Amino acid sequence: MSLLITGSIALDSVKTPVEEHRELLGGSASYAAVAASFFTPVNLVGIVGSDFPKPYLDLYRKHGINLDGLQTAAGKTFRWHGEYEWDLNKRRTLSVALNVFETFHPTLPDGYRRTPYVFLANISPQLQMHVLAQMNAPRFIVADTMDLWIETQREPLRELMGKVHCIVLNDSEARELTKETSLVKAGRKILKWGPKYVVVKKGEHGCLLFAENFFFSAPAYPLEDIHDPTGAGDCFAGAFTGYLAREGMIDHDRLRKAVIYGSVLASFNVEAFSLGRLQTLTPQDIDERYQIFKLMSHFEFG
Repeated sequence: MSLLITGSIALDSVKTPVEEHRELLGGSASYAAVAASFFTPVNLVGIVGSDFPKPYLDLYRKHGINLDGLQTAAGKTFRWHGEYEWDLNKRRTLSVALNVFETFHPTLPDGYRRTPYVFLANISPQLQMHVLAQMNAPRFIVADTMDLWIETQREPLRELMGKVHCIVLNDSEARELTKETSLVKAGRKILKWGPKYVVVKKGEHGCLLFAENFFFSAPAYPLEDIHDPTGAGDCFAGAFTGYLAREGMIDHDRLRKAVIYGSVLASFNVEAFSLGRLQTLTPQDIDERYQIFKLMSHFEFG
């Protein structure tokens, strides 16, 4: 089944201790949409400026991503500039220029409104709810968020949680949102606020999935070469939702598999800057790493 994805589309400049690249394709919607496209057709909703490079539009099309909901406005595309430390879990933002994204007001084409699966990538909770208000009874809605919205739009975020089936956030965001040091307590508390499922991303330490009377913990794939962590969480969430859309059914087994497939796509993403690694990725690569995940996390009592 098809999947609607909305979020930011950006041109990123990224510096690590060993490399620096400028004007890369980025943004939460870009990473999520390309990752999801390995599993299901994607309808993209976003905004770019008149300076947005044509090769990046071609990249979307190569992955079969529907661009009917992509707005092009006069002006410059959203830009982000960040720098990572030797510990690639630590980064700082050097500059942000919202440009046309500052006035983004998503309007869905008629053909998008009945899309059965929805992933609301990281944008303000008001915009996320604005998109939902245009949808016609989607089957399953996943939303991502970040510390900025927790700090500045806590009440709209709490309202959004009552409208979605699953919320995705990282470990520090879960603690900040709930004021709980324990991630287990944090996940359980968020469940009480409305979503049926809560996914807590822990970066290189894996992922936790919470539901009523259900808990799943998955490791991260052990990588030797990490070039650029940007967008890994968005790839996880896009692949997680994309797999569920492909299956067309939500149950505990499929949720577990969705977490693993999300982790697989995130692990590939960090192996190159921007979406470079995903451009050479094949379904066979995905399946092989999925099988490795199964082997490295399997045990039985003897």
